[in-house]
Amino acid sequence: MIKKTVAALLMSLSAAAMALPLGSQSVLVVEDDTGKILVEKNANAVVPIASLTKLMTAMVVLDAKQDMNEEIEIDQVDVDTLKHSTSRVPVGASISRGDVLQLALMSSDNRAAASLGRTYPGGTAAFKAAVNAKIRALGLTQTVIEEPTGLSPNNKSTAADLVKMAAAAAKYEDIRRITTDKKDIITIKGRQVEYHNTNRLVGAKGWDIGMSKTGYTEEAGRCLIMRIKSAGKNATVVLLNAKANSARLMDAFNIRRFISGAEEESKPRVMRASSRKKAPAAKNPRRRRAS
Repeated sequence: MIKKTVAALLMSLSAAAMALPLGSQSVLVVEDDTGKILVEKNANAVVPIASLTKLMTAMVVLDAKQDMNEEIEIDQVDVDTLKHSTSRVPVGASISRGDVLQLALMSSDNRAAASLGRTYPGGTAAFKAAVNAKIRALGLTQTVIEEPTGLSPNNKSTAADLVKMAAAAAKYEDIRRITTDKKDIITIKGRQVEYHNTNRLVGAKGWDIGMSKTGYTEEAGRCLIMRIKSAGKNATVVLLNAKANSARLMDAFNIRRFISGAEEESKPRVMRASSRKKAPAAKNPRRRRAS
């Protein structure tokens, strides 16, 4: 009995010593090929998910098999009156549905996402019904999505549910392609405009990303879903409610480093993430944009 107690204590101390310092409040990292949990922190906490919502929006739109070449006119009702987020897509612009989907997923444009819900067959009510049906079909028991952009704090989920949603979204070739485009040039009112991916890690040296989506609102904090490959391992990473973009990026780097290190071990160990306390970061002089 004493030996077992000592062994358990040593294992506990070892796990505590190796625990990843993560700034995100909810974290889940799952090895795709085996379903093994590699990193977990508050994975069942129900929290706002901001623009991670747009993955669900894209799936529902693609399921409807709408014409991607059909022109959608951005309407005044698509303008964000809740958070007053900025957009480089002007009201009155007529854009193909395919390019609107590109804007919603890659650069996380809220007007684009809103227009996808508005122009869904049967309108906004039918869109919401389709979203609820998709949520049930995927077994997302802790997920509520009320609108297509993620601006509403009532759009909520858990890291555990979002891993399932990411797995479903990754089955769509269009979603994989769009969310891993570093940038794209789209014609807006006869003028070519360059848009960029909101995830700075897409296209960055050393990163092999198969799908990606960022999110941010004041209530949700900085959020990120990625499917990555590191050291021969495929993994889904969900980070929710980081207080700063720098913290979200550091979490992603630490997780990738951990996954790479786990390659050398005969048995990957489940890592219980620790809460990290750090001094307040210096204010970023760059203008922030809701994604």
